[in-house]
Amino acid sequence: MRRVGFTTTIPLEVLVAAGVAPIDLNNIFITHPEKASLIEDAEFTGFPRNVCAWIKGIYGAVVASGITEMVAVTEGDCSYTKALMEVLSLNGVRVYPFAYPGTREAAPLKAEIEKLMSYFGVSWDEVNAAKKRLDRIRVKVHEIDRLTWQENRVTGEENHYFQVCTSDMNGDLEAFEAEVDAFLAEAVKRPERKDRIRLAFLGVPPIVSGLYDFLEEIGARVVFNETQRQFSMPYGIEDLVEQYRAYSYPYDIFHRIGDISRELQKRKVDGVIHYVQSFCFRQIEDMVLRKSIKLPILTLEGDKPGNVDARTKIRLEGFLELLED
Repeated sequence: MRRVGFTTTIPLEVLVAAGVAPIDLNNIFITHPEKASLIEDAEFTGFPRNVCAWIKGIYGAVVASGITEMVAVTEGDCSYTKALMEVLSLNGVRVYPFAYPGTREAAPLKAEIEKLMSYFGVSWDEVNAAKKRLDRIRVKVHEIDRLTWQENRVTGEENHYFQVCTSDMNGDLEAFEAEVDAFLAEAVKRPERKDRIRLAFLGVPPIVSGLYDFLEEIGARVVFNETQRQFSMPYGIEDLVEQYRAYSYPYDIFHRIGDISRELQKRKVDGVIHYVQSFCFRQIEDMVLRKSIKLPILTLEGDKPGNVDARTKIRLEGFLELLED
């Protein structure tokens, strides 16, 4: 099947309608068995050391996977994406630009979606049919999320995994839906968990591994993964344009805070972990979050892939002690 990569969540319905395999390049990078080597390869090619590791990892993933087509989100995501698409274009990769309008207005967003549709030769009828197919899976992933925070039967890592996978449905809708069905059948039979502390995880998905497991070892559990949940299109909106207007990740921090505040209260969260990526402009948003959220916040910074380090573990233990006090 024809494979098309993309740099962050896009209107997935367009690619599904076109009959191509959608590939979230972030997922290809972070699940690669030699992900550190992908970054090294990018730096050897000429990428600076002080560029976000996700950008270098995406470059390495495209080269290693042999992907020849990709959608690059030029507005609403990483500011390095434009340069990345230029470098990949020189390498023979066909790049289609897509931009989320900063104003969140419906008309320019619809125009961007229709431009993407024209690249892949699909109609609104085909795209809306694809949306119904995708929404059937998304509803099941929303149930996994509910089992996380309301019935306490799902771990933070499991919640993270299934929601982050909705960005591309693992490139295979049928296989991913079967995986979701099997997980739900098992999860509903689990006993309720008795965690001392309920946490929210804000910011981009972490580049480091082992974070969720360590938190559960010391008596806490993440019951709200902010950005991962957004990938699953959690609001059940029928209109495609409105769905991607409500999607909070590509827009301003204040639009995100509205969603965050509602979920923190609903899920009875005790404390917040704000994850930021080294060399990313979103680090600056930490100041806004701290002034807007009336809960204790621990900010963690990640750089390259690897297991959660000893210093971070000590900081997490101290944060949990503070919350318990």
